[in-house]
Amino acid sequence: MTTKKQIKSDLQIAQEATIKPIKEIAEQLDILEAELEPYGHYKAKLSLSVMERLHTKQDGKVILVTAINPTPAGEGKSTVTVGLAQALHRLGKKAIVAMREPSLGPVMGIKGGAAGGGYAQVLPMEDINLHFTGDLHAITTANNALAAILDNHIHQGNELRIDTRKITWKRVVDLNDRALRQVVIGLGGPMQGVPREDGFDITVASEIMAIFCLASDLQDLKRRLASIVVAYNMDNEPVTVADLGAQGALTLLLKDAIKPNLVQTLEHTPALIHGGPFANIAHGCNSVIATKMAAKLGDYVVTEAGFGADLGAEKFLNIKARMADIKPETVVIVATIRALKMHGGVPKERLNEENIEALEAGIENLEKHIETIQAFGVPYVVAVNRFVTDSKGEVEALINWCTSKNVPVALTEVWEKGGEGGVMLAEKLLEVMNETESQFSPLYDVSASIPEKVEAIAKTVYGAKGVDFAPKALKQIQQFEANGWDHLPICMAKTQYSLSDDQTKLGRPTDFKITVREFRPSLGAGFLVALTGSIMTMPGLPKKPAALNMDIDENGHALGIF
Repeated sequence: MTTKKQIKSDLQIAQEATIKPIKEIAEQLDILEAELEPYGHYKAKLSLSVMERLHTKQDGKVILVTAINPTPAGEGKSTVTVGLAQALHRLGKKAIVAMREPSLGPVMGIKGGAAGGGYAQVLPMEDINLHFTGDLHAITTANNALAAILDNHIHQGNELRIDTRKITWKRVVDLNDRALRQVVIGLGGPMQGVPREDGFDITVASEIMAIFCLASDLQDLKRRLASIVVAYNMDNEPVTVADLGAQGALTLLLKDAIKPNLVQTLEHTPALIHGGPFANIAHGCNSVIATKMAAKLGDYVVTEAGFGADLGAEKFLNIKARMADIKPETVVIVATIRALKMHGGVPKERLNEENIEALEAGIENLEKHIETIQAFGVPYVVAVNRFVTDSKGEVEALINWCTSKNVPVALTEVWEKGGEGGVMLAEKLLEVMNETESQFSPLYDVSASIPEKVEAIAKTVYGAKGVDFAPKALKQIQQFEANGWDHLPICMAKTQYSLSDDQTKLGRPTDFKITVREFRPSLGAGFLVALTGSIMTMPGLPKKPAALNMDIDENGHALGIF
């Protein structure tokens, strides 16, 4: 009788790993001692002076990792990102990971962390998934300091004549807390402030997070913060942070957070983890500073963007790459047989059963994401992230489909085998990069009208037949045009589970329209947010949050973090 091999949790694997002092990781990248600011033994911040010292150095190649539309079956995009960098490292390439920081909302909720998994993780895993170096706390504090300054201005006489019915700035907290979506503040009499309706977003939905991740340096950060629209006055004119005079204080609160965080993978490949906007309600990419610094320090930068290519990759390519003058060399599209079967109609509880017919039906979701990346002119490789439950027949069916369509593909087993399991993917990626030059170009010109830009995304990326704009959205378009804001890129807030704005429509839906219910100006970030469907900027907790499984032992070791 054979005993079933016990599968270790991500936390067990991370706690058993050998981790090097962060100084040794910095030495791999030729970082000077004065440029390294250690936070304990295994993590550090890097001074922005690195960019000044290396400004003439040629940039490394940027590789973007994206995926099909996520399902509860899991895709492992962050895991493949880490594993691919480890594989390139094994092949003798100077590779660096550039990833987002996890939010405590999903960590304590249901989605999980963002540190990879199995033998393709970034370490120290517990620190990264919890408070890390305090960046998200700094962003929360800056956001709420602005809210306090705004309400104090109104309480102290309201010199700017702010219309309290038209305040757009919300407070934030880095947790999933649906009870805070709509609140009333200022109750208790004249000494307690001016009563008004308010609400909370999750920290990663704050415009300050978006600004933090798109700023090129400290002065650019300050300039962008000054441009934030917080309210409208009695004449319906925008009121900004500059009007309140708060940009200096907010920048001061972020002066340390703006420095990228250096850590390592399980195989000691350097990793920069910095910033963490969600891709369904924000732009879904790590900081420009970290990505560009990684490109100066390494020859290959493996970075990721949240959720599927319809969200994170679209925003990386239309917003981040455009603003930061980044030219991605290749894109990796992660797909799992389990998720494709769900897109083909198989319920989660039956995913362990072989079902080639459902797999082939679900492949249409992968096909649409391939078409999206092709529309941007960037070469790509499909990474089949293999699970132990995938049958040989299913793997062959997916590989054969890719081969028949001349789609570059590689089987990937980084969760189980670390960098070794990503060597095939790394070799295929290098082959594609050598054979095909990137012709990257954003999908639309920023000078196009707001409806034209939204329709370009909806039709080309989602496969929609058109866009319906709610009356409120149409009115806002007129207002934004009058204010001169119509020249900005569009950041779509949309469900991650479907190409449409209806999360129940899996696979590749057809004959549908996207409905934009309202817009929100993010002038500091430099884009307009279009809210579709029922997307929430403050998530709620599930019936049994992941937090209920977490604990700490008598030696101070974390328990139950995935």
